[in-house]
Amino acid sequence: MAFKPNYNQQRSERNRLKREKQEAKQREREEAAARRKSNPDEAAGDAPQIDQAPGAETRPVDEEPQTR
Repeated sequence: MAFKPNYNQQRSERNRLKREKQEAKQREREEAAARRKSNPDEAAGDAPQIDQAPGAETRPVDEEPQTR
């Protein structure tokens, strides 16, 4: 005869796995932050660059294009 399912044990196991995953992710974030703080020059290279079409003019946001 099979054992009766122990739902509390199953739930606690799921919660433990979730907590471990969250803690690992938090450690990775903290390590990445520490690397960025220790090497600020390299962190600037990791930032995403905004691509702009060559020859595209830039104007302030509040300035509207002329329609004539």
